[in-house]
Amino acid sequence: MDPATKHEFTQFVEQRSHALFRFAYALTGAQHAAEDLLQGALAKALLKWPGITDHPESYVKRIMYRDWISVWRYRHRRPETLTAEPPEKAVADPSERTDLRLVLRDALRVLTPRQRAVIVLRYLDDMTEQQVAELLGCSTGTVASLTSRALSKLRRAAANAPTLDGATL
Repeated sequence: MDPATKHEFTQFVEQRSHALFRFAYALTGAQHAAEDLLQGALAKALLKWPGITDHPESYVKRIMYRDWISVWRYRHRRPETLTAEPPEKAVADPSERTDLRLVLRDALRVLTPRQRAVIVLRYLDDMTEQQVAELLGCSTGTVASLTSRALSKLRRAAANAPTLDGATL
């Protein structure tokens, strides 16, 4: 790789890594999984970097989305492992904001990976239906349908969620 291309890729990573990490975290729901997902996507993008001329951020997001779907599919093929003792419980954070984030995270987990990706792209990344459709390789009708179903599931989850000092999901 020539020095100019390497410099261009390094600048891209420095400028967009925070936004890409947020996207990865929204997909995975876990910091370590998001870090691994982003690192793998950037490694794949580096190999193809000279050929990526238009919308490199969308290219990396597409890699992360596809990789996460593959991981999710593999994870759900393995049988569940039962243990005699339940795993340790997470220590509750006294911060109401953290509690609300946990409620939101749990609500997002009821969504399928495609629904979650559409919600993240539409509302966290503020993309249009057309942009999401192009990124995920589907029609705008599919994006609209996935969005509608996902929002319906989230509303049901929010109706059952506890309120935190007046703040609701």
